[in-house]
Amino acid sequence: MKGNIKKQLVNFYETMYRMRRFEEEIFEFYKKGMMAGLAHLYMGEEAVATGVCAALKEDDYLGSTHRGHGHLVARGADIKKMMAEILGKETGYSKGKGGSMHIMALDKGILGANGIVGAGIPIATGAAYSAKYRGTNQVAISFFGDGASNEGTFHESLNMASAWKLPVIYVIENNLYGISVDTRDVTNVTDLADRAHGYGIPGVVVDGMDVVAVYEVAKEAVARARRGEGPTLLECKTYRWQGHHVGDPANYRSRKNPNEKAEWMKRDPVVILKEKIIKDEIASEAEIIKIENEIEKEIQEAVKFAAESPYPDVSEAFTDIFA
Repeated sequence: MKGNIKKQLVNFYETMYRMRRFEEEIFEFYKKGMMAGLAHLYMGEEAVATGVCAALKEDDYLGSTHRGHGHLVARGADIKKMMAEILGKETGYSKGKGGSMHIMALDKGILGANGIVGAGIPIATGAAYSAKYRGTNQVAISFFGDGASNEGTFHESLNMASAWKLPVIYVIENNLYGISVDTRDVTNVTDLADRAHGYGIPGVVVDGMDVVAVYEVAKEAVARARRGEGPTLLECKTYRWQGHHVGDPANYRSRKNPNEKAEWMKRDPVVILKEKIIKDEIASEAEIIKIENEIEKEIQEAVKFAAESPYPDVSEAFTDIFA
């Protein structure tokens, strides 16, 4: 195995482990009553954001979702600002106004998470149109779930992007459930990526638990977009460890298969990649532990920063208003 590939696998693991630990600490914040509202955790889906974002350049765009913390971590966003934002603190990315479901990081090209299902799809499409209009060779990524693929914004955006050959990659994070609704009960196709054919663009299905597989298909889709050949629809088959949000027991997941969650968790993308790296002697167990310890230090510093940061003054409610 070539040196650059080995380094890339270790980088993938670092990103995925940081993502997992970030979300675990957010869950702790919630259980301690330190955050307002709910959080939609990305645990289990780490390979998707990691693989896709590894194919991007620094100035590319990204449209996120209500389950968007992992997207920001994968793009290298400041985790201190992220945690502070989720706790509603003035040191957060949006001075505490966005919170968990509307977190953004414009310095990383992230145009914002969105609490409205499917609402981020036309935003990313617009960013792609802007890039084409300005001739910048940038691309846009639109992350969304299986439920959003049934929204009108999905179909309208794919039609527009296909007609105008916009440099955008649509990424379905298919974790099987739109809140509590089993996607298999409300769609009549096995693979949601097949919907791409109706718009004359490639539709690709990939194992969303395999970060290398995700990276390879994303890299090709991004290259295609940069060549001016238009959009691609990627469907990443994945699974969320928690319910729709941190307060959801997700009992609905045992309706068809009582062992569904346990079977998916055997395919934990973080654990599997760690085992592969050690088994293939890409890095030793001691080296992996060192990486984990360094990330843990980052995470605990971010936890402390967010917890100790002040809340914004009430006057902040009247700043950054556009209407």
